[in-house]
Amino acid sequence: MIPLAVSMGDACGIGPEITLKACADPSRTAPVVVIGDPGVLTRADRFAGTGLAVRPIPSVDRAAHTPGTVDVLAESDLPADLPWGALDARAGAASFRYVRRGALLALRGEVRALVTAPINKEALRLGRIPHPGHTEILADLSGTTDFAMMMANDELRVVLVTVHRSLRTAIDALDTERELAVIRLAHRALLRGGRAAPRIAVAGLNPHAGENGMFGREDVDVIAPAVAAARHEGIRASGPWPADTVFMRARAGEFDAVVAQYHDQGLIPVKYLGIEHGVNITLGLPFVRTSVDHGTAFDIAGLGSADPTSLLTALRHAEQLSAR
Repeated sequence: MIPLAVSMGDACGIGPEITLKACADPSRTAPVVVIGDPGVLTRADRFAGTGLAVRPIPSVDRAAHTPGTVDVLAESDLPADLPWGALDARAGAASFRYVRRGALLALRGEVRALVTAPINKEALRLGRIPHPGHTEILADLSGTTDFAMMMANDELRVVLVTVHRSLRTAIDALDTERELAVIRLAHRALLRGGRAAPRIAVAGLNPHAGENGMFGREDVDVIAPAVAAARHEGIRASGPWPADTVFMRARAGEFDAVVAQYHDQGLIPVKYLGIEHGVNITLGLPFVRTSVDHGTAFDIAGLGSADPTSLLTALRHAEQLSAR
């Protein structure tokens, strides 16, 4: 069976630990190849405690998938004194290489999907990587221009119109064309997920969805025309709805997904329901990519207490989506 690829994430964070714990978890069913640093993984298992033997391999087809062993495509050879829980340019640059290798493998069909452990945006910048995060890296590597981030758990699915921008520039970036593109991406993703006629709610930008222009014109002039255009295409979209209630309505089953206008508007309700059960899915890529719903957690890196549940959830979603 073609394996899933897991990029190890930032070597100074909890990525190595949760990668090992996820690989050792008996609930995992799909074969996995890790892209990362064998030395870092070996040192991480001193506190992860999985007892896995780290086995460097030169290519995916050399993976043995032997119980008690983790197959690793080595993309770095970081020094043994690299500190846990600290920003480091070397770790930032290496984390980019892991993702790049995974994307290339996925594009060539050598792996079923790419599952990513957390990277650190500031470490990327220190490592002179000109991307703010995974979504932008993968879009650039694959040549994708029509993409979006979906955050999901068992109760809520949210797709973002804007992602890693300041709030001021996110508002300036909203336009009807982008709004409609994200509604289409959400619709296609839900169809692939098995929903025959998905119901998509679009969150308003302003309080009370602008109150017919009293609290801002964006909901009337930008968002509503996109919703109307989507409905004209046969998509069951509605809104803009007041953002302070639409996520609650979706959680109660009224909608299958919510399109949110900016990062925190959409991610706060998902993460409030439990980071450990969330998963990040990039829509629009020519391959399946899922990720954890949390960061590098430098404050607990090296302590052995990191929870791999979100990575296991990401692996499960990657397996299901790539099967479809």
